[in-house]
This record gives sequence, C-alpha cells and structure tokens, in this order.
Amino acid sequence: MRAIPLFSLLLGGWCVIPAYAGEAQDWLNRLSQAEQQQSFQGTFVYERNGSFSTHNIWHRVQDGKVRERLLQLDGSAQEVLRIDGRTQCVSGSLVAGVGNTPEGTARALDPQKLKNWYDLAVIGKSRVAGRPAVIVALTPKDQHRYGFELHLDRETGLPLKSLLLNDKGQLLERFQFTRLNITAPSDGDLQATAECKVIAQTPAKSAMAKTAWRSDWLPPGFELTNSGMRKDPQTNVQVNSLMYDDGLARFSVFLEPLNGATVTDTRTQLGPTAAVSRRLTTPQGEMMVTVVGEIPIGTAERIALSMRSDATATQ
Repeated sequence: MRAIPLFSLLLGGWCVIPAYAGEAQDWLNRLSQAEQQQSFQGTFVYERNGSFSTHNIWHRVQDGKVRERLLQLDGSAQEVLRIDGRTQCVSGSLVAGVGNTPEGTARALDPQKLKNWYDLAVIGKSRVAGRPAVIVALTPKDQHRYGFELHLDRETGLPLKSLLLNDKGQLLERFQFTRLNITAPSDGDLQATAECKVIAQTPAKSAMAKTAWRSDWLPPGFELTNSGMRKDPQTNVQVNSLMYDDGLARFSVFLEPLNGATVTDTRTQLGPTAAVSRRLTTPQGEMMVTVVGEIPIGTAERIALSMRSDATATQ
C-alpha cells in the first residue's frame, strides 16, 4: 500500500504545534519503516475525481516478507494479492491509484532527498479511525509537483489519512482509514479467492531492459528509476517505457511507433493523474509519446515534448 498524498490546510479543531522540519523528517522515517515492520488490518476509503470506494486490507510482516491483500467492497468483488511488493494475482481492476504499485520500484522515503523539493513540517495533530495522529505536510517548492499532507498514527507511524491538493487548493485524492487493527492477519485472511487470477512474473532483468529514449527536460529532482521494452499484444509493435520519480511523486512515459496510423494529440486530467499524448517526428519515423502520472498537466506536456532518442538528444 502506498503512502498517499496530503494537504496543507488545517481544519477547525486541529491543535497546531510548531512546524519543525527535523521532527517532520523523523516522522517520515517512521512511516518509511512502518509498512516494512508493522502488521495490520483494516478498512479504508479512497476518493478520487468525486468518486468513493471502500476497501479491506490485510498486511502481514513475517520472516522478513511482506504479504498484503486488498479487497474492494463496492460493486463486484475486486482484489489483489502482493508479496514483497510484487503482484501475485488480480481479480477485476481495483480503482486506479489503490492497487497500482509498480513492480520492482518500491523505494523507502528519503526525507533528506525530499526536503530539496518539498518543505517538510509537522503542522498539527488529529484523530483518525479512533487513533491519535500527527499531521506532516510536504509543500512543493515549484509548480511541477503536488502537495501532500499525511496523518500518521502516533503509535506505529502508519498513514491513517492522506490528502493531495493542486496549486489552487483543490482536493485531488483522499485516502483514509475508518478502522485499523494492528494485529497480524491470519493465513485465511491473506488467502486470495478463486477469482483472483495469477499474474505471470517477469524476470527482474527484463524489467530494466535498456531503452533508446530519454528526456531532454525533467522537473528538478526526478530521476529515471525503471525502463523497458515490450511488444503490444494487439498491434505487435514495440513500446518503450520509462518511469521517473522524485522519491514521492511518479510518472511514466510510453513511446510507440505510429507506422502510418492517424492519431490525435490528447490531454486529460482524472483526479491527480494527468495523461498527455503527443505526436513526435523523429529520424526513426512518427512516434506517439504518452506521459501518465500524478503531476500537473502542464508539466506532463512539457515532458512529452522533450522526449528524444539517444542518437538525437541534445547535450
């Protein structure tokens, strides 16, 4: 389960405490360790683009392994089972943003790095799911990322609530526990149903296959963390993919040859997720580049237009 975004506005009734960056870093370190060390189970709600969904989660840490099962409770049963961050099986399609942890890319939060791109502060305290929490805010220092507010459980450091806002103060995404139990789930709780379809595991080395593409411009702090190539099963053409993050926010870039196909440039925003597709003329022919991620749409567009092949990238 990822730690989802936050919000820099205090609601009435919260008791404000001094905004010490050092204390905020300590809490983020606790958060980074909590999900690798603390077993728990509970129910949370997820809000995005005006839609709500409710989920059960079972998360167990045992013998150095993290096993986690998510079950969406709204509509038809949809679930995912993961072991050490790798998806083992999926039933249906969980709400985007809830079950989409990229394979092999989970990294611990690094407050020392994050403070280069975000102002970190403890801004108050709250109570979520009946548990006392500390509120940590991460305010972006530029217009290329969103702000986060995390309500962290005082006892364990687990995220009880998180909010994501754009630069206009509009809520883009909310994650919030309504029930949390910090006892370890049983084997039965972590057993997927028969409807959960096994996912074929891809060897780690192929996930890092070298791609011939790069970006001429990236927002400060974003680094390439994963790249690869695969064949589209429908069109049989090779698709290049690159993933970038700043230690908290992420986006992906996909490049596909058009082979004479007629396409239209598009730009859409769904809650916090921007998706921008642009036609690119290259020495290799016409390409379609698509940028998808939780970044402002103007930033996604600039990244799409900056993509170059290694042979033609400007230095």
